[in-house]
This record gives sequence, structure tokens and C-alpha cells, in this order.
Amino acid sequence: MRALIAMSGGVDSSVAAMLMDGWDRIGCTMRLFDADLSESEHHSTCCSLEDVEDARAVCRRLGIPYYVFNFKDDFRTKIIDKFVDSYRCGITPNPCIDCNRYMKFDKLYDRARALSCDAVVTGHYARIEQLDGRYVLKKALDPMKDQSYVLYTLTREQLSRTRFPLGVLTKDEVRACAAEHGFVNAKKPDSQDICFVPDGDYAAFIERYIGPQPPGDFVTPDGAVVGRHRGITHYTLGQRKHLGLSLGKPVFVTDIDPIENTVTVGDERYLFDDTAVITDVNWVSIDPPDRPFRCRAKTRYRQTEQPCLVTPNPDGTVTLLFDAPVRAITPGQAAVLYDGELVLGGGVIVSKKRG
Repeated sequence: MRALIAMSGGVDSSVAAMLMDGWDRIGCTMRLFDADLSESEHHSTCCSLEDVEDARAVCRRLGIPYYVFNFKDDFRTKIIDKFVDSYRCGITPNPCIDCNRYMKFDKLYDRARALSCDAVVTGHYARIEQLDGRYVLKKALDPMKDQSYVLYTLTREQLSRTRFPLGVLTKDEVRACAAEHGFVNAKKPDSQDICFVPDGDYAAFIERYIGPQPPGDFVTPDGAVVGRHRGITHYTLGQRKHLGLSLGKPVFVTDIDPIENTVTVGDERYLFDDTAVITDVNWVSIDPPDRPFRCRAKTRYRQTEQPCLVTPNPDGTVTLLFDAPVRAITPGQAAVLYDGELVLGGGVIVSKKRG
């Protein structure tokens, strides 16, 4: 059995490669973008020369071949362009989900087939198991590291040909394993931000990419103008800091209108909604439902799952009605559905409504 192992240069993917001992292993790093796009002199990025050399060193220690695949053009069109366009439209995307979908589990699978590999291996913290004769996606055993939220787009075929060796380990166990095997990256810090915006300044990245965006009005929910904003790409729902407003009380971004070029600010109560509609839905572990059912869902990566009623709609969208209003349901983010440890599926939020 042959495995193609996606290696970022970090400790997780390195240990994943080691844990596939017994397979005919091939290590690889996807070259996704030019580091100068991020202008991150003081921030670590993936795809850096250091990352490539760290991954190469691990493969050399494991005695396996190593390749770098250039996917920069695809990453630009499918990930970066979509990221920028979403912010221009007042939508907050999750590029990590898109990267998994279109790069790791699309382009990399094509390369795996070309190399006659039976499986693609990554360092994600999640589990793939067989249940009633089919492959399903489950949360990692370590709830602090679980990454199942960003993997809901996997297809049944991809589940059958993917391995997540770290799904049963804690981060401490992974680092201990790396140290035991003498990996150069055993103590390497985890990346915390989007790989192509490692300093977290999304607006600055967008301005470098497409130029400054036009300023406009801050307005209240009743339409009163209370100030000027710097361009809608600087804001996302729920934001409180860096608004530059002095209104005598804390206010939050509660709506973004790209047509009118306005950013609505108001009390935190305006952020709570009980209904979300999702599209581009993928049922990763179950057949598409034909009737309403109850489960739990989260609408952001680090959010606690909330109980809700799930109703499939005739047009293929799905409506989530939460038992209690949820803070900052944000168009462009994903809503992912869970039944205990089982990931049922998910989709992209397109609208929300206050009950």
C-alpha cells in the first residue's frame, strides 16, 4: 500500500508521516503561494523555504522520497480570489475549508492517483471510521485540537482513501513522538492564522491584492449616520475593536451592505439570530435527509455546538432553527452539523434571521 503524505513542515504532518510506517510512503509539500504576497517579514508562513526544508529533513530521517508540487495558480484562483471577492461583497469566508476541499482533497488526490497511491495522509485532528459498511467522519478524541469542522466537504470516495493518523492523539503526545524520533520541528509553534495572511491583517492583504476600497458610512440599525468607515473589507460581523467610533458605549458590527457601502453598528443584542440558511450542502457521513431532524450545529470553528432543528428545503438549501439565538451567524462561514462525535455534514451560510 502506498500513501502520499501532505507535509507542511510542521510537527503534525511530520508525525502523521511517521505513523504510516509499514506503508510505501511519499512525502510532499504543496507550494501554494509566493511568500511576498503576504509581506510577512516578521511572521512565519507556510510554503516558506524553512517549511520546505523542515519537511524535507523529516522525510530524509524517515528514509522516504519527498517532492514539492506547484499549485500556486490553482490556489490563487480558487482560494485567494474567492477570499478577496467575499470580503468585497461583505461576506466573511473560511479559506481553510476551501483549501481542504480544492487543494488537499482535490488537486492532491489527482497527484496521488498519478503516483499510484492508495491513500492521502494529512496531519488533521479528526477520525475516519467505518460504520454500518460505510466510511464516516468523526471528531478527534482531543476536543481541544478537533478539526472536523473544516473537513465536512469530504466525499464518500475521499473518506475511503484518506488517513488521519493523529485523530486518536493529543498535541502533547504528537510533540513527544516528534522529539523521540529526533524531528527538527518537534518544538515548532503551530500556525494560528490564515496561511497567506499570517499577521492576521486581512484588510491590508486585500488592499495589497486589489488596492484600497472606498470609504463609506457607519450607520445605526435605524439608519442614522454616526461616522465614516475605511472600506467594508476592514469589517466582519461581531467586530467591536478598531471601529474608530466614540458613541459613549460599546458597539458592534451588526450588518455590512456592499451595495450601499454601509457598515451597521449597534448593541450586541442585534448580533443574535435563531435561524440560518445554508447552501452548497455536503452530507459527509449520512444520506441526504428528506425530512426535518434534530442535531447540534456550530456556525464558527471555535464555537460550542448548539441544538437546532434541521429542515431540508426543495431547492437544496437547508434551514437551521436554533433552540436559542446564536451570536454572530455570519454569511460566508460554514455551519457544520453533529450527532455526538459524528459529523453529519455542513454548508455555507447564506442568510440569517432573528426570531
